[in-house]
Formats: sequence, structure tokens, C-alpha cells
Amino acid sequence: MTVPGNQPIDDGPLVTVLRPFVRATRPVLAGLREADPFGLRSREAAQGSSAGTDLVPAEQSSRLRKRVDTLLDALSSVEIPGTAAWARMDVDARTHWWVYRVGRFTTLVASLPGLGGALARTLPVSDAIGAAGEGLVLVAIAGEHGVTDEDRLVELLASVLFRRELTLGGALTPEEDAAADVRAEELTGDIAGTGKRATLRRVGTAVWRLGWALFAVQDQLDKRPHGRFYHEWLGYLPVVGVVGKYLGEWSGLKRAADRGRAWLRRRGLAAGA
Repeated sequence: MTVPGNQPIDDGPLVTVLRPFVRATRPVLAGLREADPFGLRSREAAQGSSAGTDLVPAEQSSRLRKRVDTLLDALSSVEIPGTAAWARMDVDARTHWWVYRVGRFTTLVASLPGLGGALARTLPVSDAIGAAGEGLVLVAIAGEHGVTDEDRLVELLASVLFRRELTLGGALTPEEDAAADVRAEELTGDIAGTGKRATLRRVGTAVWRLGWALFAVQDQLDKRPHGRFYHEWLGYLPVVGVVGKYLGEWSGLKRAADRGRAWLRRRGLAAGA
């Protein structure tokens, strides 16, 4: 699917890569969105009943139970999915969370190849993993704006990551749909399993797998948002190159997020547009 000489790739192969990519992001993002840390969501649902203190056995002292309640009340104000604070956040605040919390983690995953200095920097897998992190955050941002249609998400990724403006709308054949599902399941791995929590390890592994999916169009990855030129220079240095790689990927991810929001506004898909 790659094209020698960095020539434009046909729309068909590009969509074939991006469609299962979009499907594979769903269980990862769902695990992050629907997380219920410390049972806070169920705790809020049980407010006003005795269920709120079930985390501590009845035979324990009332002082200990009070301390647990105080701790959980404090945690409820933390802005993470599953809390009351998250429910009160507007679209801009949630977008900021995806970029600055999840985005920082995916950036770290993408920057790890920089530990090998110039040799690792020459391997295109690094760019692919960085693009995967950007793609994951872009799909998350679109979701906060209520955009979940698969064709629209493929168009969004094609525009931001590959500077390709697509207009999709044709129905998939049963064979195409089944092939995209199979590929998506390969990319999500154990996160797709029933009851699997989206731990940092599983998310990191999923980002690497998503990166390998984009490796199929490696010759096009230089079109995605990148950092400044001095980030790349620093990335060539052994050991400390990871710092330059991280800063470059972080700068690129923020640019990708900005371009993604601009794309949603242009299409009239942004919340409040």
C-alpha cells in the first residue's frame, strides 16, 4: 500500500487502512470514557441510601467509614471519566483532557524509540506510532463533539494525518465490512475482550498495534503534524534523543488536535456550530 518516492496513495488503500483503525479505537476509548474509578459512579447513584458506605464492613468503626466517605467525596471532584466533575465538564474541557492527559501518555509511547538515537529515528515505526496516538486523540475529540459516524471519522483522519480530503458515503460490501472487523480485532487485542479494563499497559500496547496498522502507509506519514525542526535534531542524539522525540511528538499532537477541531468547524460538525 506504500508508494515509492512518497507519491500520493490512492484513496481506496488509504480508506482500507483507516477504516479498521477507526473501529479499533472504539474499545480503547470506550474503556477510558466509561472507567468508574473507585466505584464513584455507582456511589453517586446510591447516594441517600446505606449503599454509600458498603465499601467498609458494618463491623468497622464509624470513624474509618467516615474517612472512606470523605476520600471518595474528594475523588468525585477529580476530572476523570466516571466522576461527577467529568459530567459537569463542557466539550472544550473534555477535549483539553483528551489532549493533555491521554495525549501525553500516547506521546510518551511514541517517543520511546528515541532511546536508540539516530538508528531508532531512522525506523519508520516511530512515525507510525506517533500518528496512531494522534489518530486516537482525534477520534476521541470528535466523539466529544458527537461525531461517531465511521465515514466522517475516516475523513477526519485522512485530512489531518494525510492532508487528503475525502467524501465517503458508499455502502460497504459484506466482505469489506467483515474484513474491516477482522483487522480491527487484530489491532485492539485484549482490550476488546469482555470485562477488560483499559489499563495503561493495554492502552500502550494498543497504540503500538494501531501504529503498525499505519505502517502500511509509512511513506505518507511525513504529512502528519510534527514538531519543530530542533526537536528532530535533538532526537538524533543517543539517550537524550528521547527528550527531543517526546517534545516533537507532543508538539505534533497538539497541532493535530487543533487541525481536527478546525476540520470539525469547517464541516459544521463541531458542538455549537
